Amino acid sequence: MAKKKHDIQNFRAKSADELNDQLTKLKKEQFNLRFQRANGQLEKTSRVRVVRKDIARIMTVLKEQGRKAG
Repeated sequence: MAKKKHDIQNFRAKSADELNDQLTKLKKEQFNLRFQRANGQLEKTSRVRVVRKDIARIMTVLKEQGRKAG
């Protein structure tokens, strides 16, 4: 539980540009993980869930920052 709080604080400390870059990288990784799973080559199945949750956290922080700016 403490790790999740630590992650969200790290995301909040970053700028919108940094978050968008990281979001792009995570979406590419998610895409590759889906292909690996479909081909039966995925070894770390837990990584799919971690990436999906990190994407959601980043999108949440971006929305929070958008509300503060607007």
